[in-house]
Amino acid sequence: MTDITIRIHMLVTSAISSIFSDLKNESGQDMIEYALFGGLLATIIIAVAALITAGTIPNPAETLLSGLGGCIDFTAGGCTPF
Repeated sequence: MTDITIRIHMLVTSAISSIFSDLKNESGQDMIEYALFGGLLATIIIAVAALITAGTIPNPAETLLSGLGGCIDFTAGGCTPF
């Protein structure tokens, strides 16, 4: 082999090795997972808020507060906070 072919072989080998080592690097993986989880959580919150606004599901805050009103005012018919 000539000197130039050895240098080309070394260049290609080091480039391939560098690419594979970059693919194995997981330094930003945690941040991406947290961002995806935050996006999923935000989507769920928006969907539930839309369903409450549309009247499809009852508002849990109103249900809880009306039940607690029965616990404070015993003439309302009993204590059913949930």
